[in-house]
This record gives sequence, structure tokens and C-alpha cells, in this order.
Amino acid sequence: MKTCLFPGQGSQAKGMGRHLFDRFPDLTAQADQVLGYSIRELCVDDPRQQLNQTLYTQPAIFVVSALAWYEHLASHGKPDFVAGHSLGEFNALLAAESFGFETGLRLVRKRAELMSEAADGAMAAVLNLGAADIEAILRDHGLDQIDIANLNAPSQTVISGAREQIARAAPLFETANGHCIPLNTSGAFHSRFMEPARQQFEAFLASFDFRAPAIPVIANVTAQPYQPGAVAANLARQITGTVRWHESIAYLLALDPGQQMVELGHGEVLTNLLKKIRSERQVAPVSAPAATVHERVRDWNLRHPVGTRVRSAIVAGAVLATRTEAVVLFQHRPAVYLDGYQGYFDLDELQPA
Repeated sequence: MKTCLFPGQGSQAKGMGRHLFDRFPDLTAQADQVLGYSIRELCVDDPRQQLNQTLYTQPAIFVVSALAWYEHLASHGKPDFVAGHSLGEFNALLAAESFGFETGLRLVRKRAELMSEAADGAMAAVLNLGAADIEAILRDHGLDQIDIANLNAPSQTVISGAREQIARAAPLFETANGHCIPLNTSGAFHSRFMEPARQQFEAFLASFDFRAPAIPVIANVTAQPYQPGAVAANLARQITGTVRWHESIAYLLALDPGQQMVELGHGEVLTNLLKKIRSERQVAPVSAPAATVHERVRDWNLRHPVGTRVRSAIVAGAVLATRTEAVVLFQHRPAVYLDGYQGYFDLDELQPA
């Protein structure tokens, strides 16, 4: 079994893609036409020091990873699975033939524009603490404007949210024997602060038709393969949702612990993360990637609109209906309200009828 992995923002570096632009001149010219500037000049020379600006970073990484994919495909054929970290998920979907090169680049260009405009907030990497410990520290100190952005490895989590709260959280993590590293990003990616960008990107996605993946794609927001018809919804949700990367890798390793995983794109960010994941955790059961409470609520609301008929062990034999969307109560409990009842019901207590 083989999986191809595609890196996201942060993997860029001056000089990337140098040999690929010469090998794929037609696609390079197509990228120039879509973007309105020379992608080769940006990636190889970066004369205006734009490569680390989100507006330029995301298209650059997409193009270089796409060309790396086409090079790999020509000599090694198709893999069994594909997955991409955040932005890299667009390359995974390109590899799976859900859309073509030009469409993918137009999507990424729009995503980069919207995420650049949503410039509030900050991000930080927290090392040597698990996500549950991080969430407990945030909850205990009333830091409720911070979300879990990336679950990169069991002991490497990225948080995203209000700049002032992240600054307050840093010494708390250090006290708990963690290490907090501020990240140089233009905004609070993968958090509620990206909601305006998510809404606009969702509307933009509605103008495209997507094909079902020809190769199974592991979705960042679920850590499981894409379901039919989920391309637009997953790409929109990803902007505000958690990148569940180490759970995605756990899913794949549970299928075949000895499989080959190949990173396509510039650098070895994901290759190094893979080594870290393999060294830090036992492979989780294939059916049980854990979700954060906010992700569980988002997943419920995506699949179960208001009015969904449900059963509860608390009200034996009755078929009830939801009267609200699911919410997070007390900063840790996923809950929903049902017709005819004043109190909330925990999502763990419910099953769709």
C-alpha cells in the first residue's frame, strides 16, 4: 500500500520547484496566466520577497506540489490513498481527479485572497503537551477565544485565536512543561476568526462542479476518506476547522502499518511529522479517530439539520426531533436541544432515528 502526502503552508522556500518548471512548461505558463505573474520567478528568485505572504505562498505551494505529483505519476503510477495538510488537501484532490490543474489553482488563489483579508488573530505551536491537556489549560483559565488549529502529532499541536489570549496562554503551557512557539502567520487560520473567509469561500465553491475522488482522499476535518458529494463542504469547513493530521496518519497506518508514504512537494515537513507520529503513538483503531468537542459539533451540524429525528436512551422508545443546532456548553460538552424538552441532551446520548 502506498499513500502520497502533500504539504501545506510553511513548506515554502526560495528556490523550490526549480527543476519542475523546466519539465512542465505548459502548466507553468498556464499558472502564469491564471495568477498574472511569473510563478517561476516567485518560487525560484522571489525578487520582491513575496513568497512568505499568504496571498503568494498558497498558489506557489499548490503549483510546485502539483508539478511534483505529475512527475511522480509519470514514473510511479497512482497510489492507494492521498492526503494533504491544510492547503495540501487541494493537491490531494487534484491527484484524485476531483478537479483539474487550472480549477485547483483558481480555488487556491481565491482561498489565499480570503485568508489574507481575514487578518485578525495569531497562531502558536505548542510542544510536549497533548491536545486534551492544552484544552484543559485554556478552559481552566477562561481563554475561550482560542481554537485547536492543527493536531500535527500527539505532542505537537497548533492553536489559533485571539492574539492577546495566545500571549496569556504561553506561560501557562510553559508551567505545565510544554513549550509555546509563536508562528509568523497573517491571521488565525483554522479557527472561528476565519468564519468570514469560510462563508465567502463556500459561496465561491458553489460555482464549481467537482468529481468524486478517483483515489481515496483523507479529509482534514474528519481524518477519514471523503464521502460522496463532500468536496465543496469539506474545503469550506477546513478554513475554520481543525486539521486532524496525526489522526489521519493513524487511520492510514491502521490499514497497513508498513505502507510506503511519499511526500510530494518542497521539503520534508510531513516526512518529519510522520517520523514523529510513528515514534510517539501506537496506531489507533481504524474506526476511532478522536475529535475535539468543536469538531464533533461541526460534524453533527453538517450531517443533521435542525428537525432531525433522533432516539435517546434517556427517553426510552420515543422518537424525538432536534429544535436547535448542536452547540458546545460549558466549553466542553457537545449538546443539542429537542422539541418538548427544556434541558439539553448530550450528543453521546443520541442516535439518529
